[in-house]
Amino acid sequence: MATTPRAASAPARLSGLYAVTPEIDDTAVLTQGVADAIAGGASAVQYRHKTAAPDLRRAQVQALLAVCRRSGVPLIVNDDLALALELDADGVHLGRDDGDAATARRLLGPRRLLGISCYNDLDRAAVAHAAGADYLAFGAVYPSRIKPGAVHAPLALFATARARFGRPLVAIGGITADNARNVIDAGADALAVVSAIFDTPDVRAAAARLAGLFAKSPA
Repeated sequence: MATTPRAASAPARLSGLYAVTPEIDDTAVLTQGVADAIAGGASAVQYRHKTAAPDLRRAQVQALLAVCRRSGVPLIVNDDLALALELDADGVHLGRDDGDAATARRLLGPRRLLGISCYNDLDRAAVAHAAGADYLAFGAVYPSRIKPGAVHAPLALFATARARFGRPLVAIGGITADNARNVIDAGADALAVVSAIFDTPDVRAAAARLAGLFAKSPA
């Protein structure tokens, strides 16, 4: 199966606004939303659709790859290493039950990104770090409508993780334009956001507001 030509290289360090897709079956609506988020300043995109059938997931990843590569933005596939490899996506993000980090690192090679959900667990982060994860994700930092039962990751955890691992840190869970500054100040390199971008009437403006917080970060 033909795929969109791969970007020259994946970024060495994930940072900024990390747009995570909502679960939308309409591929045209999804791709337009992602295009608007990128236009607003999203520096990376994660495709996440837990309930989609395999054919829909494949078609949506292909469509999003075309959008992302036109803008030089990496597309990372949630949970599905096989699909990420099949379509030559820019990386994969794995949760607790989504496979072994060391195996994923070996199969992805050095040019694709590997992200690992660490929740509020520094021991899990240590395993991911040792396996070669490119970034470590912690959350939920705030109550999340999408994952109401998610464990809480306190903001103080980011300073500890930064000192211990020296890897890019991604914050996820309940992040909005009103609380994002606190998360960045706590040490998050990137903000993984769904609702505060895609559940708004102006996706581009919402993304720009969040992405702009990084431009205002102290050097």
